[in-house]
Amino acid sequence: MDYKEAGVDVEAGRSFVNQIRRDVESTNRSEVLGGLGGFGGYFQMPSGYQQPVLVSGTDGVGTKLKIAQELNRHDTVGIDLVAMCVNDILTSGAEPLFFLDYLATGKLNARQLAEVVKGIAQGCRLSGCALLGGETAEMPGFYQLGEYDLAGFCVGVVEKSQLLDGSQVKVGDVAIALASSGVHSNGFSLVRKIIDSGGFSWSDTPEMLNGNSLGTELITPTQIYVKPILEFLATGAEVHAMAHITGGGLPENLPRCLNQGQSIEIKRGSWTIPPIFNWLAEAGKIAPEAMYNTFNMGVGFVVIVPGDRVNSSLEWFKSQDITAFEIGRVTSGERTLSIV
Repeated sequence: MDYKEAGVDVEAGRSFVNQIRRDVESTNRSEVLGGLGGFGGYFQMPSGYQQPVLVSGTDGVGTKLKIAQELNRHDTVGIDLVAMCVNDILTSGAEPLFFLDYLATGKLNARQLAEVVKGIAQGCRLSGCALLGGETAEMPGFYQLGEYDLAGFCVGVVEKSQLLDGSQVKVGDVAIALASSGVHSNGFSLVRKIIDSGGFSWSDTPEMLNGNSLGTELITPTQIYVKPILEFLATGAEVHAMAHITGGGLPENLPRCLNQGQSIEIKRGSWTIPPIFNWLAEAGKIAPEAMYNTFNMGVGFVVIVPGDRVNSSLEWFKSQDITAFEIGRVTSGERTLSIV
C-alpha cells in the first residue's frame, strides 16, 4: 500500500499548487519576499510607519459553503473568506497586508478548488493584500466527496496614533451605515433551514427578488469595504469608530466599537433593507427581533463620526457611488443597541 491507495494523492497536490500559482502571484505587493512553495511566507514591513501596530484576524465562511457545493459554484466563496477577515481588521483602521488560507477536503478536486483559490485571490486584490501562502489538506474519510472547508487568516498594520479602539467615541456621535451586498456570510444555518423546511429550491425565483433565483441572491459574496474606507480615512475624515456587521447583526456588533458607558440608538426605516431579507422573514415566519439578531439586514459596515461631519461624510460616499445612510446616534448606556 501507499499514500495514494489510502486516499491522498501527493502528486495531484503538487500539480494543484502549480495550477493556482498565477492567481496567487497576481496578488503580490512590493513587500512580498520570495515565492510560493516555501515553509513560510515572507513579508517586509511597509515603510513610513513611526509606531506600526500589527492587527490580525481569522474567520471562515460557515455553512454558506453548503450552498456553493450544492450549486457547484465555487468562484465566490473565496471572496467571502477574505472579506470576513479583512473587514474585521479594517474596523481598527488597519490596512490589510497579507492573507493566508487553509483549505481542507476529502479528495482533491483540482478544478473545484482552483475556482475557490481564484475567488480568494480576487478578494485579496479587492482589499489590496497579498495572498502570502496557505495550506491544502486532503483528509479522506473526514469530508464527504465534493465537500471542503475554508479558514482564513490576515494581518494588517495601522499607525499607533491612528488606532481605533473605542476610546475616541463620544455621546452624540452619529452612525453611518454602508450597504451590504446581501446576506454576506452569516446566518446560513437558518437560511438553509428555511429552504429545506419550506420545500424551496435554489432555482426558485420569488416575485419579490425581481427575477433573481434564491441561489443567485444567496451566493452573492460579502462586500469588501477596505479600499473605500482607507480612501475615506486618507481624506482626513474624522472617524471615531467602525464596526463590521457579521454574526449577531447590528445588536451584537455595533456596540462592540463603543466606549465604556455608551449605547447606540438606531432609527428603524433609516436605511433600505434588500428584498432577500423580506423574503427570508416571510418564508421562515421569522420575528423581526430574530431577523435583526441573525442577519445584517442590509448594513454591512458602520462608520461612527462626529455629528458635524455627517453631511460631508455622506456626500463623500455618494461621490464614490457607495450607498450610505445615517442610521443612528451614540447615547449614554451600557453598550446596548436599541431600534426605535
